[in-house]
Amino acid sequence: MIKRLAVAMVLASSFAMPVQAETYGVLMKTLSNPFWGAMELGVREGAQEAGVEYYLQAVESDQAAEPQLNVCNTMLERKPDAMITAAINSTILLPCLKRANSMGIPVVDLDGNLDHKIAADAGVSISFSIGSDNEAAGAQGAEYLVSKLGKGAKGPVLVIEGLSGNITGQKRARGFSERLTQLAPGLKVVASLPGDWDRGKAANITNDTLTANPDLVGIFAANDGMALGAIETVYAAGKQNQVTVIGVDGNSDAVKSIKSGRLNASVAQLPYLVGKQAVEKVAGMKKGASVEKFIFVPTMVLTKDILDKGTDSMLQYVK
Repeated sequence: MIKRLAVAMVLASSFAMPVQAETYGVLMKTLSNPFWGAMELGVREGAQEAGVEYYLQAVESDQAAEPQLNVCNTMLERKPDAMITAAINSTILLPCLKRANSMGIPVVDLDGNLDHKIAADAGVSISFSIGSDNEAAGAQGAEYLVSKLGKGAKGPVLVIEGLSGNITGQKRARGFSERLTQLAPGLKVVASLPGDWDRGKAANITNDTLTANPDLVGIFAANDGMALGAIETVYAAGKQNQVTVIGVDGNSDAVKSIKSGRLNASVAQLPYLVGKQAVEKVAGMKKGASVEKFIFVPTMVLTKDILDKGTDSMLQYVK
């Protein structure tokens, strides 16, 4: 009787023990950019819906590559159940991510910053990448410019790339330039320069390009921060009616500028949706669900007209 009672007590206590929720490590570039703030909101809500915990780290800027590697290594000390990382470039985190793999921790590429072949060559296995189709986002920027200026338009165009060597910025710039050539051959890219995701540097590049090309008709910047730097220079030069400026991200600062009639457009990446789906997909994968290697979240071109109307269903994800 005593033995049966003891067994019953052990079984009852085992059933009463709460199941420990999985914990994911989330490493972003920086939270000083509203784009990453919106993505963090998506991660938070995705974690709540999936019933998982997470801890998030970021560095001071999206140029702080070495500090990001150090933060990544520190995060592994907590032995997360998954590492969701937005690498500053395609190589900096590879030693850390290889270590994660060796610890049995799956690695997820947040916002499509890793090159799967380069990672594989370095011994890193990426479970999946999630983000925008960056070449398609660049192409959408070109399509907007041509829709505004016309297929027969002629004139010089400036492209402001991201951080030198960053695959995301490269894809956006390439997508824009290739689509522009297809749609309006008379619009020529006269300069394509790295702005390092920096608003001030983009402003200086715009000033130099306007000086060399006073008839400039368009600027495509690979993120909104650089687009906002460019538009300020355009206004300072009094050429806001001549130069169309387009950014990428659809962050809160860009939305405010578009609504006020300054920035012409932004190709919104919907970072909130990227963050939310990243966590949900990891949770599903950990439970045995199959996940595609490349997951593309939709993008949309934000203009003053679209924002003022407020009828597009995708606007609910613009945070």
